[in-house]
Amino acid sequence: MDLSSLIQKNNTKIIFVILDGLGGLPINGKTELEMANKPNLDSLARVSACGLHIPVDYGITPGSGPGHFGVFGYDPLQYEIGRGVLEALGLDIELQKTDVALRCNYATIKNGLIVDRRAGRIPTEKNIELTNMLSENIKEIDGVKIILKPGKEHRFCLVMRFSKNITEKQAMVTDTDPQKEGKSPAEPIALNKESIEVAEIAKKFIKKAEEILKNEGKANYVLLRGFSALPDIPSFEQKYGLKACSIAVYPMYRGITKLLGMDILPVDGDIKEEVELLKKVYRDYDFVFLHIKKIDSFGEDGNFEGKVKKIEEFDSFIPEILSLNPDTLVITGDHSTPCLLKTHSWHPVPLLIKSPYVFGATVNSFTERECLKGELGIIHAISIMPLVLANTLRLRKFGA
Repeated sequence: MDLSSLIQKNNTKIIFVILDGLGGLPINGKTELEMANKPNLDSLARVSACGLHIPVDYGITPGSGPGHFGVFGYDPLQYEIGRGVLEALGLDIELQKTDVALRCNYATIKNGLIVDRRAGRIPTEKNIELTNMLSENIKEIDGVKIILKPGKEHRFCLVMRFSKNITEKQAMVTDTDPQKEGKSPAEPIALNKESIEVAEIAKKFIKKAEEILKNEGKANYVLLRGFSALPDIPSFEQKYGLKACSIAVYPMYRGITKLLGMDILPVDGDIKEEVELLKKVYRDYDFVFLHIKKIDSFGEDGNFEGKVKKIEEFDSFIPEILSLNPDTLVITGDHSTPCLLKTHSWHPVPLLIKSPYVFGATVNSFTERECLKGELGIIHAISIMPLVLANTLRLRKFGA
C-alpha cells in the first residue's frame, strides 16, 4: 500500500538500529542471542512489541542490500539494486549515468583455486596500498575509464565509466566470486547481448589485476561482485516525510542510505564512536539509522564466541540510547548470519519495537525463540516501517 496519502508530520523521534547479521542458529542447544548476557536488551524486549521478520520471502537468503531495503520499506523484489552501486556511493564516489559499479574483494588464489575469498581480511592500510597500485597501472580499458577506491579490509570498489549512458540492463553480468573456498573463480558472464561489453572489460580487468598482484602473498587475486548501474528510486523523505540520517562505519551501508537520500554522517571506529555521534545529532533529525556491523562479520567467520561478545558489547550501550528518550526505538537485523552456516541465511530475524503504544509483556528476552511469542508474530520486513510510523503517530486514519 502507498502510505503517502496517510503521512502526517509531527515532532516525534525515531532511532532505528540494525545489528547486521543478528539472527543465528543453535550450537550446543543455544543461539548466539540465547548465549549472550544481555540484560538491557532482555529488559527492553519485555516492554516492547517483539516478533520476527522475513527480509525478502520465505526461504530466500538475502544479501545486505535487499536486507536493508526491506526493513526500510522498499520491496527488495521491486528495487533489486546491485551492491556495486551501494559500495560506490558509500565510498563517496559521485556516480554518473555512464557508470557501471562493482563491489570487489581481494582474495587468495593458489593453483587456480580460491583458498581465501577475503585474503585473510587484510588490513585496510594494505588495501589502500594495493588499490593505489592497481589505479596507477590500470587507468582505462578499451576506452573505458577505470576508477578504483579502497574500502575496509579486503573490499574495494571498481567503477567503469563509459562515454555513453548505461542502463541497468547493460550491467547484467554475473559475479566472479564462487562464494566458497576451494573453487575456481567464475567467469563474468553477460546475461544479455546488451551487457557483453561490460563482461569483456571485466575479464580484461581481472587479467591485468592478476598480473600486477601475482607476487602478493595473500591478496593476489580480485573477485568482482554486484555489477550495477544507478537506478531510479524514491527518497526516504519523499516516501515517509522523515528527515533522516545514517550512522554507519562501512561503505556498503552508507551507500544504501545515500541512495535513499539520507544524510550520511562520517564516523570511524565502532559502537562507542557511533553512539557518541548519535547523541550529538539526535535532536537534528526525525529518524536516525544506526548500523552495527561486526556481529555479521563474526557470524561469517563462524566465530560463535566473538558474535556473542559483540552482542553483549552492544547491550552495554542500550542505557545511553534510551537516555535520549526516543518516541520509537527499533532494534533488529537485516538478515540472519548463523555461525553454524558461516554465511547469510533465510531464517527470520528478531525484531523489537519500543513505543508507548504496544502491548509488551509477551516475551521474557530478546532471542529468536522468545520473539516467536511476541505480539508482532512473523511479518515481512516491508511491514516494519508502517508499524514504526504508526507507533510515532505519523499515519492518519485510512478511510471515513
